[in-house]
Amino acid sequence: MANNTEVTRESAGDNARPSPQNASSAPTMRPAVDIFETRDGIMVQADMPGVSKEGLNLSVDGPNLLVEGTIGIAPEQSMHAIYADVRAMKYRRSFALGNELDTAGIEAKLDNGVLTVRIPKRAELRPRKIEIRS
Repeated sequence: MANNTEVTRESAGDNARPSPQNASSAPTMRPAVDIFETRDGIMVQADMPGVSKEGLNLSVDGPNLLVEGTIGIAPEQSMHAIYADVRAMKYRRSFALGNELDTAGIEAKLDNGVLTVRIPKRAELRPRKIEIRS
């Protein structure tokens, strides 16, 4: 998988105009994603290094799949950062799902910074072998 991501700023609501409130919002990264179609459904793999299971949010809202992950980098309480390039980062990506997919059967796994999401096709739309009788 490619390790390229786009950095954007999250906007507050539909107005994407800069304002003092949203100008300092945390950068949001768009994780690199590979999407595969299998015989039984769709598999999405997203690169989300540094995201723990607790920092991951995966949700379905109608026909949309939303993937969000947060990296929290906090020094120990006895330490005070003099300089830090990265303090916190947020990943966010949304996908439109087709009617042929069964959103109730979605399964997800996070392993070494790679999120794998399996979305099955509806049972009646999966290919099946038809038995031929003599």
